[in-house]
Amino acid sequence: MDTATASCVVTKPLTKEDLIAYFASGCKPKEMWRIGTEHEKFGFEIKTLRPIEFEQITALLNGIAERYDWDKVMENERIIGLKQGIKSISLEYGGQLELSGAPLETLHQVCDELNSHLHQVKNVAEEMEIGFLGLGYEPKCSLEDIPVVPKQRFYFVADHLAKSSSSGPDVFFRTCTVQVNLDYSSETDMIRKLRASLALQPVVTAMFANSPFSNGKPNGFVSVRSHIYIDSDKSRTGMLPFVFDDSFGFERYVEYALDLPMLFLIRNKIYLNCGGMTFREFLSGKNSHLSNEQPTIDDWETHIGTIWPEVRLKRYLEMRGADVGPLGMLYALPAFWVGLLYDENSLQTTLNMIDDWTLEELEMLRTQVPITGLKTMFRDKPLKHVAEDVLKLAKDGLERRGYNETGYLDAVAEVVRTGVTPAEKLLELYNGEWGQNVDHVFRELQY
Repeated sequence: MDTATASCVVTKPLTKEDLIAYFASGCKPKEMWRIGTEHEKFGFEIKTLRPIEFEQITALLNGIAERYDWDKVMENERIIGLKQGIKSISLEYGGQLELSGAPLETLHQVCDELNSHLHQVKNVAEEMEIGFLGLGYEPKCSLEDIPVVPKQRFYFVADHLAKSSSSGPDVFFRTCTVQVNLDYSSETDMIRKLRASLALQPVVTAMFANSPFSNGKPNGFVSVRSHIYIDSDKSRTGMLPFVFDDSFGFERYVEYALDLPMLFLIRNKIYLNCGGMTFREFLSGKNSHLSNEQPTIDDWETHIGTIWPEVRLKRYLEMRGADVGPLGMLYALPAFWVGLLYDENSLQTTLNMIDDWTLEELEMLRTQVPITGLKTMFRDKPLKHVAEDVLKLAKDGLERRGYNETGYLDAVAEVVRTGVTPAEKLLELYNGEWGQNVDHVFRELQY
């Protein structure tokens, strides 16, 4: 090639409009809406009940990859996850095993995917005398006993949390959630779904509350997992009050995320320290020891993944407020949100119901629910009454979908009918037939 005529490719600088367009690109017509689920679980040694070490996690991932044809995800020559098509298995900060499922059309497919995953994990784990626990918080071990997964990003996040919160990295090292990711058709549809799901997230936290033990004894909460998020980085977590402003839309979420400090940049698989620089500063090219780095849309995607509110906006909506629980509850969470948000009638009825809820009430629920669950008083009645109403809306929404999916609500319907959260059932066992020995929970909630 004649070097005199060679030209370099000039890429347009990233703009705020590009960041807004990123969220807008998630809009999909209703026939393309899908259901994505994620859930985490604790690995433990069957004999000792201790958390499994990273070497055991490595052997487990290698075993699943070889037996069930998953591709290995490597970092610094270590296996840190698996991929199979759009599905992935990854590791959380304290070695929790997470399935991030494929976007699926029906809850029956979600159920099949979950069952297949747990079957594969169990087959390999049993040979290693390892079990997996469906609980929202590690019930027995101290933070010092939890293995640290050597993933680069974790060190940056842990360092940030140690500086910015009283609960520190504990929010990631000893917690497990079940999540569902759902689509939106337009900016207006996103706004309606985000408002409805944020307002109801404390109700869901109550229904799925399943983390009453810490360090081998009751901790005074039904969801200590939810509670410790309150004391973590407040700018990145919680109820996002601006979502309920008339001015809310994609641009307003972008404005919010622009002013949050970036935790790291990734270049050539190397993680770079951003030194407290916000994404807005990065975009402007000012005040940065990284001024040679050009912002990309991948950087934006990485950045918004380091925000942890009760519902997170990506190119879909991520419901993040539920403790992980037994298999029936893993089915119930996506069933609840699909019935509520994917049915126009149920969504509008929900929006009408929450229309006069105040920000103070939402904050009260967010703070109080981890302690008192469905017994939390809301407008002179226990929250159980709201749970009954929204569960009925979810069931009606699923019936109108026409896929015969309402049975997946059974586990949570029992919780709402009795008003007794999964955590309170465990506490009853602990104070009764378990003789105040938390070890029994490993057998009770092993997958």
